[in-house]
Formats: sequence, C-alpha cells, structure tokens
Amino acid sequence: MMKPTLKKVAIYTLGAFSGIALSLSVQSFAAGKEKKDEPFPVQSIRAIAEVYGQIKANYYQDKADSELFEGAMKGMVGGLDPHSEYMDKKGYADLKESTKGEFGGLGMEIGQEDGFVKVVAPIEDTPAERAGVKSGDFIVKINNESTRGMTVSQAVKKMRGKPGTKITLTLSRKNADKPIVVNLTRAIIKVKSVRHHLLEPGYGYIRITQFQEQTVEALNKAAQDLIKQNKGSLKGIILDLRDDPGGLLNSAVGISAAFLKDNAPVVSTKGRDGKAGMSLKATPEDYTIFGESDPLTGLPQELKTIPMTVLINAGSASASEIVSGALQDHKRAVIVGTQSFGKGSVQTVIPLSNGTAMKITTALYYTPNDRSIQAQGIVPDVEVKDKERTYESREADLVGHIGNPLGGEDVNSSNEDAADRVTVEAKKPKTDKEKEEDIIARRTPNPAKDDQLRKALELVKDPAQWQKSLGLAAKKPVVKKDKKDDKDDDK
Repeated sequence: MMKPTLKKVAIYTLGAFSGIALSLSVQSFAAGKEKKDEPFPVQSIRAIAEVYGQIKANYYQDKADSELFEGAMKGMVGGLDPHSEYMDKKGYADLKESTKGEFGGLGMEIGQEDGFVKVVAPIEDTPAERAGVKSGDFIVKINNESTRGMTVSQAVKKMRGKPGTKITLTLSRKNADKPIVVNLTRAIIKVKSVRHHLLEPGYGYIRITQFQEQTVEALNKAAQDLIKQNKGSLKGIILDLRDDPGGLLNSAVGISAAFLKDNAPVVSTKGRDGKAGMSLKATPEDYTIFGESDPLTGLPQELKTIPMTVLINAGSASASEIVSGALQDHKRAVIVGTQSFGKGSVQTVIPLSNGTAMKITTALYYTPNDRSIQAQGIVPDVEVKDKERTYESREADLVGHIGNPLGGEDVNSSNEDAADRVTVEAKKPKTDKEKEEDIIARRTPNPAKDDQLRKALELVKDPAQWQKSLGLAAKKPVVKKDKKDDKDDDK
C-alpha cells in the first residue's frame, strides 16, 4: 500500500505538480535501467536531425530554433492520444487557473477530433451556453480562422481574452444543413459547480456542473440546505451529472464518499502493462486537500442510505464517470439516462524546466468492480433517451483514442440506432427574451418536461422498484470483439 503522503501526491494531479514530476522522473530512470540493453534509437535521432537541417537550410524563411523544437515537442506528445499535449507557458498557466473555478473565456470543455476542435460540453451559465453552443459541436472557425490542425491549447489561447471583448465562432453541427455562426462576448467565468432544488416534499435534487476544488464542500452545504428546507429529513435524492465534463480526481472521490459507507473503494488506476497504481477510498485522506479540514464534516448521514438515482448522458465524462461507476458498483444508486462519454484515462501534468509543461496519459481508471471506463463509459441501469439531443459524441469518436483494455466494443456515436435520431429543422432565430427564458428553464429542474429526471424521481419515490433496478446494467450483455477486430486493432 502506498504511504498516505505519496498517495496524496498522486491524487492531486493538477495541484502538486512538482511532486508528480519527481515521482515520474524516478520511474523513468528505473524503466531506463531495466531496458538498458535495448539499442539507442540512432536512426530516429538521425532522421530528426536531418529534418531540422533541411528546414534550416531550405525553408523559405528563417525559423528560430526554439520555435522548431517547440513544434516537434507538440507533435511528439500530441500524437500519443487525444488527451496528451505539450503546453507552452501560457497554456500551462491557463490549465492551473481553470481548476480554481474562476477564469476568463467562453465557458466550455473542448477536445479534438478529425483535426478540428470539438465541444465536449458547454459549462452552465457561461457565454458559450447562453449562445446555444452544444455538446458535439465542431468549432471549425475562430474569428474566421480555420481550426483544422489547431491543438486544444492553441484554440483555448485564441478563445480566451479580455472580458468584454467579442469573438465569433463558426460551428458545424450534426444534422444541421449549414454552418452555425455565434457571436459571443468573453467574460470572467465564475463557475458555480453545485446547484440544488427541492423537487417536491421529501425529494431533493443536486446538480454538479464540474468537479472543482470547492465542489465537495458545496455539495455538503447543498445537502444540509435541502434537509433544512424539508424540515429535517429527505426520502430520496437525485444527483445530476449530465453534461458534466469532469475535473479534479480528489473531488470525484469526495463526492462519492458523501454517498458511500466509510472506507468503501471508489476508484483505482492501472498503468503500463496493467501495473497497479492508486487505490482511492471514501476516506478523508483520499479526497482532502493538503492542510485543510474534511469538507464533508457535518454531512447529513441519511445521504448514505436513502434511495438515490444518478443522471448521466454522453456529456458525462471522466470524474462524472468515476462517481457514477462507484455508486453503481456498490449498488448505492440507480444510474438513469444514456451511456456516458467513456473517458477513463488519467492525465498527469509534468512541469518542464523551461516553465512549460506536458500533459500525458499515464494510467487508466477502474471502478470498484475492476471495470474500465475507457472508450465504453458507464451503462445506465435504466436507459432513458433525450429526444431533444440530435447527436451524441463520445471518447471512441476521437481519432487515436485508447481502446478498452478489457475487450468489448468501443462505444461511439455510430453505435446508436439511427432511427432514434432527430432531424434538425431550420427554425426562426429566437429573440433575446426567448433565449433568456430557455436558460432559466434549463436552470430549474422540471420533471414534467424532462423524461430522464421524471424517471429518476419515480424510482426514488418507489423504494421497491428502486431496489429492483440497482445493478441492472451488470446484467446487460457485453458485445465482444471478434478475433479479426483484435488483429486489426493491433496493426
């Protein structure tokens, strides 16, 4: 077992950067010693030197060495998988800033697919969401500049700017007959990661939009407020993780701990060749930030026993999948909605000596029952589709994605039944007042207008049916790859 101090260094991958860099340097040295008999890649190094020499001698303009080598590093790291990237000084600073819950920009989680920038999910109550940007949209132009070949960090740099300044995005949306142009105004993004409502007497609703440093404490306060509103108790609780793109790992462990028995396993990781890594449990030492008190102090204990449902969809990624997977494996909650995004990989940020950093995939996440989330996601116990979502985007849609190590079919948008898709019809543009009304409606959970929420509420109100639905996903058949598919994957 890892010592508590070392375990904490591993948890806060976006916080204790120097500790991670040191640990990985030691690992790299050890790996180098084990493989010292392997020939040094002289031919590859020679080819790189030859490319460099040809550019310096024949390119139509002189390029600084620093610029050439930075481009080489970006290509080397970016070619590993869709979530690995080299970050310059500003990109590194932006990453650290984004985990604080307040930053400048438009408010969306983005990735890359087919050489273009793609929206994983817009963040609630931000310029992006208010402008109608949706999960699965491709950003094909930023201020009339094509994003083809643009890295995620480059796109972030272009979209961030001084609050109050204007920016135009051109979007490509599945089933839309023409590009969608949206004009946005940059703002300081103050993300409120937790919202809550009392749906009706006895039944509470908690929405998490992103996993940040203060999310666990905010959930605790939300639960206490719900119980206070309901005069001292709750009969059931709904946790909404739809379109939550993830965030900090320790926050995911803390949120899981709020609903699980003490010391229950939450998530583990496995690295190269399936080597065991972290094993995190529902205990303060695994989710508490250095030197701070337990953010779950005073948590209403009934949260660990009352009927509970969790809402997920294809926009639920990473930390959202860790939480829903843990609650599902422990049969603590019924998972309702549609299959999640499938991002089950661990990215570690490693600072470099020149003030830049690299973010690379170092392991894969596993649920308490040793299921891999990667490229498959979490399957809901009770599937309820959202008829208004015209297109779903998942990890397996990303070029160069890592496949699931346990086998089975990677789940991408093409796996869905085409008959269930809705064709988007051209509509008259909405007025500013209509847009504002839509936003307010999205903020207030309404089971009468939300099929997934209605089903989740029905289940917590019927303990017998809720009990029968626990763990139903485990009984669903898994589609296995045939041998031909495996061979193709190995090529």
